[in-house]
Amino acid sequence: MEKDKKIFNRELSWLAFNHRVLQEAKDPGVPLLERIKFMAIFSSNLDEYFKVRVATLKRLIKLKRKTLQKLREDPAQELDNILEEVTRQQHELGEIFRNHILPDLRAEKIFLLNEKELSPEQQEFVNTYFEENIRKHLTPVMLSDGVPHFFLKDQVVYLGIRLFQPQNTRLHPEAFALMELPVKKHGGRFVKLPEHDGNRYVMFLEDVISFCLPQLFPDYTQAEAYAIKISRDAELDIEEEVSGNLMAKIQRSLKKRETGYPARLLYDPTTPAALLDVIQIKTGITDEELISGSKYHNFRDFFGFPDFNLPHLKYEPQPTLPHPQLRFHKSMLEAIYHQDFLLHYPYQSFEYVIRFFEEAAIDPAVRTISATLYRVAEKSKVAKALVKAAENGKLVTVVVELKARFDEESNIYWAQKLEKAGATVIYGVEGYKVHTKLGLVTRQEGRKMVNYAYLSTGNYNEVTSFIYADHALFTRDVRLTKDVEKVFQFFFDRLTNKRFKNLLVAPFNMRDRFNDLINEEIRNAKKGLPAYMILKMNALQDQRMILRLYEASKAGVKIELIVRGICSLVPGIPGLSENITARSIIDRYLEHARVYIFCNNQDEKLYIASADWMTRNLNRRIEAGFPILDPILRQEIRHLIDLQLADNVKARNTQNEYLHRGVGPEVRSQFSSYHFLKELNPAFEKTPVPET
Repeated sequence: MEKDKKIFNRELSWLAFNHRVLQEAKDPGVPLLERIKFMAIFSSNLDEYFKVRVATLKRLIKLKRKTLQKLREDPAQELDNILEEVTRQQHELGEIFRNHILPDLRAEKIFLLNEKELSPEQQEFVNTYFEENIRKHLTPVMLSDGVPHFFLKDQVVYLGIRLFQPQNTRLHPEAFALMELPVKKHGGRFVKLPEHDGNRYVMFLEDVISFCLPQLFPDYTQAEAYAIKISRDAELDIEEEVSGNLMAKIQRSLKKRETGYPARLLYDPTTPAALLDVIQIKTGITDEELISGSKYHNFRDFFGFPDFNLPHLKYEPQPTLPHPQLRFHKSMLEAIYHQDFLLHYPYQSFEYVIRFFEEAAIDPAVRTISATLYRVAEKSKVAKALVKAAENGKLVTVVVELKARFDEESNIYWAQKLEKAGATVIYGVEGYKVHTKLGLVTRQEGRKMVNYAYLSTGNYNEVTSFIYADHALFTRDVRLTKDVEKVFQFFFDRLTNKRFKNLLVAPFNMRDRFNDLINEEIRNAKKGLPAYMILKMNALQDQRMILRLYEASKAGVKIELIVRGICSLVPGIPGLSENITARSIIDRYLEHARVYIFCNNQDEKLYIASADWMTRNLNRRIEAGFPILDPILRQEIRHLIDLQLADNVKARNTQNEYLHRGVGPEVRSQFSSYHFLKELNPAFEKTPVPET
């Protein structure tokens, strides 16, 4: 158990976050098909959690006793607590699916049929569909004495098959087989059946196969199928330092990922014991990895559930908004020359980022372009613009983070394309992961070189920009661009003596600068001056920062936290954190922006950043936080934060209880943010950018 009750276990806190996702699947106020997507998100999140966090705990358990004693928590006990909570959540997922999703689908005349619910006409259709579209993709393997071992692929659903009542006495009275569910080859997990009398019908792929098992195994009169799925260790077995050929190491490790150690095996609880025993024997899965699930696994496949062209079952479209000023500018660089601009995804268009790099790629006055790529889209227009810039003779420098988990292959692809085009590609930094999201364009303007910077809380990814809520800044303000230039210089010279005047850069000055800002609030509170902090992030786990917040709370500083995921701080403890409140918002979009606001004796300082307050972000990653210097832009972000603090529809506390739901006028911050940005007056003026 936890040795320090002031620090809430990060693993259980993450599971609490995923439970908030599950709450969205149950919420009748969420459109039905969106609730189905939240089931898919919950399942996908849990898969990654087992592949990474649970797999890591299992590694820790194998450490020597002396080493284990140095850990803050007992990993074996921690794992027991995790599995207990996961089992509870899996049970709740099944309850939501059976008692909420399925009845609501039926109310919309959508029927998810199993193999025992087919009419004669549907049986005929399913048999024909199976023969024409599915059978050719099936390769059952009999689990006989001649098969010493069967390897289960990561995240793939298999059907364990029990055969009995043979057609003749020469066959064994009971036989077993395993067969991969051909989701990709089939083109999805679901099979639509013909509509009838206005009713719509759909089946799981495995139920279609279960119905047609007699066609696959004609030697037996009885056949039953039960689903299983394995999740394997996804941690890359590489060292943090960039020594040797890092790309080759990662490519080898990606191949190993498919054969990683098993983290869990989900199985249908109705699976006969004899079949489960044979599967364990043939696959080498131990009781330790077994987790009872439900009849159906990989609920993430519900991302592909048919929508039957029923728009009322989804969120109303929110067309991406143009920026109120940038929409009138043909040249991004010319616009940024005159003033700073903020973008807010997904409400506003990511196209301005693409335009920024595409314009720089063809502008004859642009000399250099630098960017950090962490997670880019598979068909990234930003990366294509950087390739084009290099081909056009620009000096292009791209820092590609090859250790961005689950995006390594895409990053390797673009790194190779960029190198081939003539760009300088830097593969990370020894001992650190490059997580900052920066871009820098240098342009010859008369006799001087002018820097234009792009700084963001989110990735260069036009796909996720539609679902991740982030902030981004375009500026040529030398107070910021000079520091951005120093960050890119560091990627070349690796000198850690850089002095950043306005940027908060981890691991160099970010922690110290945050501490200074906290100290100022503590001093002001003790003097009886106004003192508060509003801190928004994805995760709050770093113990040192949590203890600083406790110290500030005891001094009388009012602290409002908006933390989407892990929150290891415990708010509301008398004498410790009674001045701290914490909330989390889960809604249509994924809250991804980090915003840090400090009262500063009513002369607010506001920073946005790529970094959460996790030890890894502050100590082991290259991150950047940056002040919003334009007072009107600062006011813009402040208003969006105020909407989140007023949210009484989707805001929850750390116990996942809704905050002030049904009390007062309804404020749903993501919808309110969209309407606020939609109604911005395009004529308002910003503060001119200072000359260099």
